[in-house]
Amino acid sequence: MDTIAPNTIRIDLEHQGNAQVIAACLLTGNGKAAIVDPGPTSALPTLKRKLLQHGLGIAHLDAILLTHIHLDHAGATGTLVAENPRLRVFVHEFGAIHMARPERLLASAQRLYGDKMEKLWGEFRAVPQENLNALKGGERVRTAGRELEVEYTPGHASHHVSYFDASTGLAFVGDTAGIRIANRPFIVPPTPPPDIDLYAWGKSLDLIRARKPARLFLTHFGVAEPADAHLQELRERLTSWAERVRKTLEGGEDDAARARQFSESVLAEMSAQLGEQDAVRYAKGAGLELCWMGLARYWRKRAA
Repeated sequence: MDTIAPNTIRIDLEHQGNAQVIAACLLTGNGKAAIVDPGPTSALPTLKRKLLQHGLGIAHLDAILLTHIHLDHAGATGTLVAENPRLRVFVHEFGAIHMARPERLLASAQRLYGDKMEKLWGEFRAVPQENLNALKGGERVRTAGRELEVEYTPGHASHHVSYFDASTGLAFVGDTAGIRIANRPFIVPPTPPPDIDLYAWGKSLDLIRARKPARLFLTHFGVAEPADAHLQELRERLTSWAERVRKTLEGGEDDAARARQFSESVLAEMSAQLGEQDAVRYAKGAGLELCWMGLARYWRKRAA
């Protein structure tokens, strides 16, 4: 755990026994506590253990703030609500539908992860409708002794929101601002299926930048700063990756070969900048072949 601002604690969920893969954030204040992106149920024992180190149990939590509903961010939510039925869950209105009725979400994830699904993410329980607070963007959420401003930030996912905390200068941006492990010098745009939208993503980056946050809290992984330079590098790499994937679709290979070639070329690029060990960690966290799949789907939808 790491205090990143007053009453703001990063929690490394140590997903699958690996450090610096998935981060949740604990917010406290005025006798209240909230979690931003509690992570998957497979990491719930770690979350509980680390909350206890701060004298907190699940019963002490008042709110869960979801940037989006992908399993690595939101998978434990329903299980937490079952344990603490007074929890308020804040999520974009498009995501709220699937939190209450997760069958389509889970079917989509099953196609991506296959027989690894249970081991990676664990159980995903529905959230009762009465616990859900549906967001559109533009709201102010008061919790844990602070006021968080909500913005709709799609691109990585059509149901993505970001939370801006003026009291600390932090923006909780989920995956919209990419993957960057502990502020190291490389930023990865996570582009898995099914609903990557490059135009919407660019508009979301403009919006985040216009808010002028001092620092960005990334679920994968930790605090990134300075925010402006980070967002610019992410934009450039997202544009570059999208063009690389578009060009692969002009070749004669099958999709498996295209995805593999893209993954290998990106891994080589990261290795040159980060070293082999860190590059492998980035690649594992990003799922580079899934990144190719998401961008390929985007281009094919546009062509259709």
